Amino acid sequence: MNKSTTELTIDYIKEHPHIKNCLKKGLINYSSLARLISKELKIEKTSSKEAILIAARRFQEKLKKELVNEQKIRTLLSKSEIDIKNKINVLILSKHIDLDYIIEFQKNVNKENGTLYVLEGTDNYTLIVQEKHAEKLLKKLRNTLIKAHRELAIIDFKSPEEIEEITGVISYLSSLFAENGVNIVEFLSCWRDTVFVIERKDVNKAIGFLNF
Repeated sequence: MNKSTTELTIDYIKEHPHIKNCLKKGLINYSSLARLISKELKIEKTSSKEAILIAARRFQEKLKKELVNEQKIRTLLSKSEIDIKNKINVLILSKHIDLDYIIEFQKNVNKENGTLYVLEGTDNYTLIVQEKHAEKLLKKLRNTLIKAHRELAIIDFKSPEEIEEITGVISYLSSLFAENGVNIVEFLSCWRDTVFVIERKDVNKAIGFLNF
């Protein structure tokens, strides 16, 4: 089914986050945007440009509501504590591992106030673990290792309970990492904790754009 000019315009804006962000904040020239979209979508009739311009203006009204919600998110994150741990490894293991051994190992790590997250995928277990514990694990589980990521760090947001009531917190945080060129190696969320695993070399950069 062919899409209308309005639908094509909104799709284009959504697919270009920087344009969407500028539109949301009213930092864009609508005529220039209409010319750009009409050229890229090859719908350069005068009537089409006018339809694009009108669609962009109407979409901007909807985006204003996102801006209000974005401020709620930033207020929430300003109340959050950030815990950073370096020397983190991610081990991707086949499902042929001895799960009882992993559970027992995790109990021992917890007793030492260490870090070990176990995530179950469809055909693997992914372990997010401190380097010193990773070496011990691999002595037992090396034959089940599919892939290992080293030189990583954990950034853990410990947010107030209001995080349950505010839409888009994780999406907002993820977009900040993407916009600043920081790859998220692994991610998990557990109630008030939102945990990102990134390369250790990117920690200082992340601290900069996560300063709320």
